[in-house]
Amino acid sequence: MTDASNTPETAGALDGLVVLDLTRILAGPTATQMLGDMGATVIKIENPKTGGDDTRGWGPHYAHNEDGSKSDLSAYFMAANRNKQSIAVDIATPEGQDIIRRLAARADIVVENFKPDGLVKYGLDHATLCAAHPSLVYCSISGYGQTGPNREKPGYDLMAQGFGGIMSITGDPDGVPTKVGVGIADVMCGMYATIGILTALRHRDKTGQGQHVELALIDAQMAWLVNEGLNYLNSGELPQRRGNAHPNIVPYDAFEVSDGHFLLAVGNDAQFARFCDVLDLAHIAADPDYATNQGRIDNRTALMGFIVPALKKWTKEGILQALSAVKVPAGPINTIDQALTSDQAKARGTVQHVPAAGVKGGHVPLLGNPLKFSLTPVKYRRPPPRFGQDTAEVLETLLGDEPKQ
Repeated sequence: MTDASNTPETAGALDGLVVLDLTRILAGPTATQMLGDMGATVIKIENPKTGGDDTRGWGPHYAHNEDGSKSDLSAYFMAANRNKQSIAVDIATPEGQDIIRRLAARADIVVENFKPDGLVKYGLDHATLCAAHPSLVYCSISGYGQTGPNREKPGYDLMAQGFGGIMSITGDPDGVPTKVGVGIADVMCGMYATIGILTALRHRDKTGQGQHVELALIDAQMAWLVNEGLNYLNSGELPQRRGNAHPNIVPYDAFEVSDGHFLLAVGNDAQFARFCDVLDLAHIAADPDYATNQGRIDNRTALMGFIVPALKKWTKEGILQALSAVKVPAGPINTIDQALTSDQAKARGTVQHVPAAGVKGGHVPLLGNPLKFSLTPVKYRRPPPRFGQDTAEVLETLLGDEPKQ
């Protein structure tokens, strides 16, 4: 675990850029957090009528105040809102709309995830703000996109995983279609949004022209169907749920041993031969039915009849050591605590302790950004903000408003 207060004071790659963040929940906040991690100033707009971002109330786990009471920093909210300033603005009022327009004039980037056309009535939509500020990069994230028959439908991660096909191939073959254990459709949409924003910034820096970047949870989710999407497009055959097995590589799965399960990922024929040697199944590796990956795919069920019983004679530690010795990819199935406290996680700074005033213990633990830069490292400059805590500071420093008495 790393103490983020020890991060060197070097400027981030996006230092000097201002992001006006009109997003909430996960996809949009993931994108703006990434920009903040790389040095941008991120101004998060939160609705005073609702108490801010919906996820502030998505418990059951929260950071606690110094007196032990529950704060408005839920674990869910903290996952996507570090390196931001929070200001309370009601965009449904003329005063709030004026503040957003003035902030947009100072911003390089606007990111929003309202329903399509949801900001038109406030005069804060992309067409209006981009016309007023031609160099502005304006990113819109929605559930189904700005066009198409489903554009008016609300977008949630679960619906995206269901509509986009990933649930149909996730889970046990005889079980129910299953979502991924975290909001992966939201997170990946946020990652695509970050790429789109940085691409538009590159164009703006060369030409002076901003533009509208638009994407949807559904589009992003279908884009990362990757090999299974292409398997279908090139064969017309629907991919099936295989649990932990792989449609294109065999054996590649979770296997049972005498004291639990482990993961095996045999990536080529040479690895398969060495794997068989460990299990005293050299004759299987030499059999034309199994010697090649295509043969193993064609004869998957029969092959499992040899591998499964042979592995049950081993312990987890024993098989992992034996396979490591012959360079066959295998690994444990860690619980989250085992993963986050592993030596590898510690070496990579996976967990960051970010100083936070008013919070019990004086810091909040966060998952670190995985990007490693040689010259412009990620910095954890700000903990996830309390609701509206930066309103006065932002209005005074960015807009020059006089502080209210």
